[in-house]
Amino acid sequence: MENRTREMLEFKYHFTQDNGQTKEFTIRLHPRTLELIHESYAKLPFWTNLEFGKCPNCTLSKENHKSCPIAANLVSITEFFQKSSSFEDVEVRLETYERIFNKKTSLQQGVSSLLGIIMVTAGCPILSKLRPMVRFHLPFATTEETIYRAISMYLAKQYFRKKKGLEPDWELKGLLDTYKEIHILNQAFYERLSFLKGKDANVNALIILDNFANYINFTLDRDKLSKIEWMFEDLD
Repeated sequence: MENRTREMLEFKYHFTQDNGQTKEFTIRLHPRTLELIHESYAKLPFWTNLEFGKCPNCTLSKENHKSCPIAANLVSITEFFQKSSSFEDVEVRLETYERIFNKKTSLQQGVSSLLGIIMVTAGCPILSKLRPMVRFHLPFATTEETIYRAISMYLAKQYFRKKKGLEPDWELKGLLDTYKEIHILNQAFYERLSFLKGKDANVNALIILDNFANYINFTLDRDKLSKIEWMFEDLD
């Protein structure tokens, strides 16, 4: 198992719907760069083109990228769940090399957890800033857990910046800016997904991710970190 871990990181999401339909999605990442090992398609649908509903803050050029890297890697997922409703009951099983997670939940929650990994690792310059969090992926995370993980990741980055002689950002201003950019991206990508015909499981899964981004924006922008601050009050 350890040898396999060195070759790649693997996340297996298995969905079992109430109607008995099952589907497994396997996500493989490069163990050092945490980049998604991409699926290959003979032909991608029109909605994956970079210029189709391009995010206003996207830094990629059409000369170097024909397709939006996120959209191109979500084709199989969006096609499978295109006829599914958000609140359908589903059992989700996530297998990693280290452990197994199981949860009975709504389909939108399960798809949201799956989308979160792919969107961050697919090659989008904006979302790639969250890539270290994927190494310790926590499915079905609460807002409090997500805030803690995001801040921990960012402060670890500042520590390593300081070790290199660079200026650290202990005030989390860069993290706030990143999540504001992510919110802009999520809004544009919602419009992209809305062009797909079908039910609402895909778009509502994205809304859940955007709600996390908005909540972190609100918390950081107004310095409302009391939800985690209390844990450290007696540790001085």
